[in-house]
Amino acid sequence: MANLTLRGCDEELARALKATSRRRGVSVNRLILETLRETILGEGKPQRRHDDLDRLAGTWTKEEADTFERAVAGFEELDNSLWAAESAVHPS
Repeated sequence: MANLTLRGCDEELARALKATSRRRGVSVNRLILETLRETILGEGKPQRRHDDLDRLAGTWTKEEADTFERAVAGFEELDNSLWAAESAVHPS
């Protein structure tokens, strides 16, 4: 396998590469290789990435997930007294 050296990479490009690699959770080297393969060799279909919460997917332990589920369980319950008050203000 060949090793190549990238020279002349300005600070703006270096920052963008590092930020993108962090966001995708891959090394800068892997990001560059994947980008070259996609653009030059046409390998693989570029996958649509949602850069909002992708980095969090699958990072919780079972215990953390269970703790979260318990913490938000109350959000699934309805307070019937609120519905009764609403129907009294706006009868059908």
